[in-house]
Amino acid sequence: MVFQVIAPRQFWDFDIGRHRLQFVYQAPAAFAQINQPGWLGQIKSETGFAKIAGVELTLLDVVRYFHKAAGISGVAQIVKDLGAKADPRKLAKAAAHYENASVRRLGYLLDQTSHVRQANALEPFARQAKSMKPLAPCVKPLLESQAALHEKDVRWKLVINESVETDF
Repeated sequence: MVFQVIAPRQFWDFDIGRHRLQFVYQAPAAFAQINQPGWLGQIKSETGFAKIAGVELTLLDVVRYFHKAAGISGVAQIVKDLGAKADPRKLAKAAAHYENASVRRLGYLLDQTSHVRQANALEPFARQAKSMKPLAPCVKPLLESQAALHEKDVRWKLVINESVETDF
């Protein structure tokens, strides 16, 4: 099992028993801006309580760092499992601190997994977008002519260049 931590400094990954602790670097200014008390949760540990990202930050972070979460289908599964727990107002406020394309990807995945209230909270970000972005930016077509064949989602201004699968 891998436990991922977003940190404002670079750390080496390490193992604790059968668990792996993996660190994802985020610039200190962005880290401070995003990790506001109202968006954090806490878990009990052996030494007390530890602050963790709340549901809304977790959803936004897994979309931003989708390559660390088993790709876009892995993110879709996380969105399916956690999406209903996200507060739409908190989600929209936190989303203002993320890249517009990441927010649109999350909105699309929330839509696909039937979390309508949460998806609707992110729709204003899609209306601000000036161009279409790929759902999975790391997936490139073999031929340039194949890029035009992908389905487009007009609401989220995304090119659906990879199918999304979750365990239903």
